[in-house]
Amino acid sequence: MTRWRLIAGNWKMNGLSNALSEVTAIAMAAERHGEVDVALCVPATLIERAVRAAPGFMIGGQDIRSEASGAFTGDSSAAMLIDAGARLTIVGHSERRQGHGERDAAVKAKAEAGLGAGLSVILCVGESDEVRSAGQAVAHVAAQLDQSLPATIGDPAALSIAYEPIWAIGTGKVAGVAEIGEMHAVLRARLVAAYGDAGQGVRILYGGSVKASNAAEIFGVPDVDGALVGGASLTSADFIPIIFAAARPGR
Repeated sequence: MTRWRLIAGNWKMNGLSNALSEVTAIAMAAERHGEVDVALCVPATLIERAVRAAPGFMIGGQDIRSEASGAFTGDSSAAMLIDAGARLTIVGHSERRQGHGERDAAVKAKAEAGLGAGLSVILCVGESDEVRSAGQAVAHVAAQLDQSLPATIGDPAALSIAYEPIWAIGTGKVAGVAEIGEMHAVLRARLVAAYGDAGQGVRILYGGSVKASNAAEIFGVPDVDGALVGGASLTSADFIPIIFAAARPGR
């Protein structure tokens, strides 16, 4: 099954109005590489302005609440993101799991809420350095995925899984191609076990210090369908070469 690559930037808690020019530049570059899906997940404060700065370009949020509304100070629902113009959201990022105590069940509920509302969803999984050092990385990430996956999916292309080894996020460390290949193969098998043939249509992204210098090598690994990019997505100068690497022939 052919899957278009997805290159998604996660700006985390970065970006003010003066960063909108970067959104525009990245969107213009994405138009030149129509065979790759490109998105930016910006802070909630920027979603509506980013959509206006780059009409037609895919803008997303970084988290949602699973409930549709209620007394949840500081949270945003899927409908709120859509109302602001967002078309996708991240759920289950390690910084949410670790810093906010989010469990797999909560991540699953968020993923189901996002898909049910019409958002595309990037669902993150990954292991710590301690887990990998103990030889439990594959078992840990497979269990995390199994327990976080939505019960059912409609369009497989609306769901992406981002494998982000926590020890490689923002550290400059990158998993080796053998490690990435092993984990992505396991994730693919778990997706097929959960969804049958539809599991072949779910994209699996790699995230963890992806940059222009290593992107092409990472994209050459089987079952790597793109990347969830952190720091390198903040500027067009760093992000556009990653888009270019994803657009190269050889898939």
